Amino acid sequence: MAKASRATPDGRPASQRLREALAEIAADSAPDMPTAAALCERAGVSRNALYRYHRDILQELHALQERTRADPGPTNREVLRLRQDAHDLREQIKKLAALVDHYFAAWQETCSLLQRRDRELADLRRGTKPNVVPIRK
Repeated sequence: MAKASRATPDGRPASQRLREALAEIAADSAPDMPTAAALCERAGVSRNALYRYHRDILQELHALQERTRADPGPTNREVLRLRQDAHDLREQIKKLAALVDHYFAAWQETCSLLQRRDRELADLRRGTKPNVVPIRK
């Protein structure tokens, strides 16, 4: 399915331009993830042509993307740190939710004990006759 590459007016075929652009992207110190769109824009080749006729260069681009993911740059390190912080915060939220549940259950139990105590005191008061005691001076 490979098709002969069309050459530009300067005589360089699309495969050569793509390889040069891929080398430039690989040598670029920017920490951004290399994309097919950026590669095609630098080489002056359509993305359809890259996907259809230059699968070997596309595989090299995918390998470069994997290396970029495997070797986190400064921004990727920051993203990884932020993700770890978010994970830690979610764990703390889980623990706090468990504590809230525990204290809510304790509050409910305390309320029911207080209601029972009040009922028992009311029953005791009803069962006894009040005895008036005069206060002397």
